[in-house]
Amino acid sequence: MTASTLGRLAVDAAFVTFLVGIVVQGYAIRRRRGTSFLSVAVLGLLFTIAAVVVMQVALLTHNFDLAYVADNNATFTPTIYSMTGMWSALEGSILLWALLLTALVAFVVRRYRQDAADGVVQWATLLLFGVAAFFLGLMVGPADPFVPNPMAATSQGAGPNALLQNNPLVAAHPPLLYAGFVGFTVPFVFALAMLITGRVDERWPVRLRRWTVLSWGVLSVGIVLGAWWSYQVLGWGGFWGWDPVENAALLPWLTGTAYVHSIIVQDRRGLFRVWNLSLAIVTFALTILGTFFTRSGVLQSVHAFSSSTLGPILIGFFAITVGGGTALLAWRGDRLRSPVGVDAALSREGLFVANNILFVGFAIVVLVGTAFPLLYEAINGGQVSVGAPYFAKVAAPVGVAILTLMAIAPLAGWRKTDRHVLWSRVRPTAWVALGVTLTIWLAGVHRPVLLSCYFLATVAAGAAGRTLLGSLRSARQRGDHLWRGLLGPTAGGMVVHLGVVLLSLGIVTSTTLATKTEVALAKGQSTIVAGQRITYLGLRNVNDELRQATQLNVRVNDHGPLRPAITTFHGRDGQVVGTPAISSNFWRDVYVTFDAIGGTGTTSGAQVANDLPPGSVVLGVTVEPLIVWLWAGGLTIGFGSLLSFIRRREERE
Repeated sequence: MTASTLGRLAVDAAFVTFLVGIVVQGYAIRRRRGTSFLSVAVLGLLFTIAAVVVMQVALLTHNFDLAYVADNNATFTPTIYSMTGMWSALEGSILLWALLLTALVAFVVRRYRQDAADGVVQWATLLLFGVAAFFLGLMVGPADPFVPNPMAATSQGAGPNALLQNNPLVAAHPPLLYAGFVGFTVPFVFALAMLITGRVDERWPVRLRRWTVLSWGVLSVGIVLGAWWSYQVLGWGGFWGWDPVENAALLPWLTGTAYVHSIIVQDRRGLFRVWNLSLAIVTFALTILGTFFTRSGVLQSVHAFSSSTLGPILIGFFAITVGGGTALLAWRGDRLRSPVGVDAALSREGLFVANNILFVGFAIVVLVGTAFPLLYEAINGGQVSVGAPYFAKVAAPVGVAILTLMAIAPLAGWRKTDRHVLWSRVRPTAWVALGVTLTIWLAGVHRPVLLSCYFLATVAAGAAGRTLLGSLRSARQRGDHLWRGLLGPTAGGMVVHLGVVLLSLGIVTSTTLATKTEVALAKGQSTIVAGQRITYLGLRNVNDELRQATQLNVRVNDHGPLRPAITTFHGRDGQVVGTPAISSNFWRDVYVTFDAIGGTGTTSGAQVANDLPPGSVVLGVTVEPLIVWLWAGGLTIGFGSLLSFIRRREERE
């Protein structure tokens, strides 16, 4: 039996299994029977795993009987990039999505099997089966990854896209991004289940908070790793360009951030039920909209997949999601009113309202800027683009406002906070922040944006540190190990805040104080860029079964060598990409690219500078301070989310 037949059978079987699950779960709801259909979820997962195994074996063995393998793999493709080839194109990415989704479905059904008689769980299970059937149905129909290759006998494989075999981060970024997207399916289906059953006053969103926070943390790390991958691979020295596909990942992160904060208020005060149910629905809907942007071909992006027929299907599913959720919210509107309200603006719940407005408002700005070119083309027939300045004008003040809230919200009390009490809590860190800001000003940095960021970030770090110290003291009083004081949503959330502080300082400092230039150097010649000595030592040509490349040998401050290159990967008509090299430490990055070579003719795809003597090169040099803090901040956010997910023993009991 061929790989094509085996794979199709596995996908078809998984699809049919979840269709059967929808029928039997619907029948159980109608008959009010509390039956757990864990076997359906597990069987669907096993069939999906079988399909993934077939695809991975085909990729690792270079089985070009599958058209997908022939288009995204080659005999010379290294093992790691053969494995990642499964999510290098549209059909395989849907297969990865289905694997993560069916695993989540099986886990959730198993987790709540003892509550199988609960109406909310029953409807949530039915909806989970429906979402799983939808994504598996895409592979049964227009996104079949197991189409046979009619040219298998002569095919040697086109190989992956050059940008997808140039850095191992491609093995981590897409799976984490998809896992974050998939994780938001759970609060979505439970929100709909609560609305369908009318039990909107129950605490299911609070019970699901840890899973929501974990999904948000995984998505956060996935986005940061994507920025890191872009920084290391694309050669432009940046990490975020407000690309439409980047924005598609950012949108559910923004509404998800508002959601994980507003759940806290529902837990403590019973408020924000409308907010929470709405945000759960909107966040999931935005993951579908992002899938449409990425996989329909309607947007041009270095990150986008090729054009496909999935667009109408995905946008239809998005419309059903939004329309159905809105109708249910309107239907249950009279039950969603909270018996209490926000007592004062200067209270923790009042500040959380401001937090939600900021994140949701910015999400609307990003959505409008991303979708406007599509709407303009549909209405006027012309093309228009929305550039980074549009987003940056809003992002800067929103960032300042968020840091301000982070500085005071953890120290504010519930219901109402006395201003004098709040100031007494903020004051010690505010004086430290003023000292930090003054020191930076005396060092010669006078830019208001940077000074404001350092002041607010220091105060925010102090607020998080104060809360963490309180958690550690509580652990000591309980007789626990100190590290147990870091577990739980409060301490974990403050670790996330510290990660955001690091990330903010990395972004603002690196973008504000970056030095970017081009230098022409002969062999053995040096120059100084922003205090960094750059020395060109020569070049060499590399030719192996994977690529041809012209590599430079560059030394930075007597460290190195760095080897920026122009690389031509075999396959796909010889794609040429620039490969930057980076000298990195805790305080700064020196980012070097091979921009041109002197003389006449061509050398492995390098641009030729006819006005320079042969043997000389043009280097692009960018010196970016504190950019490592951005990556460290992203990983700290992920670590804090993990701490929030883990519960102490007494909390479990």
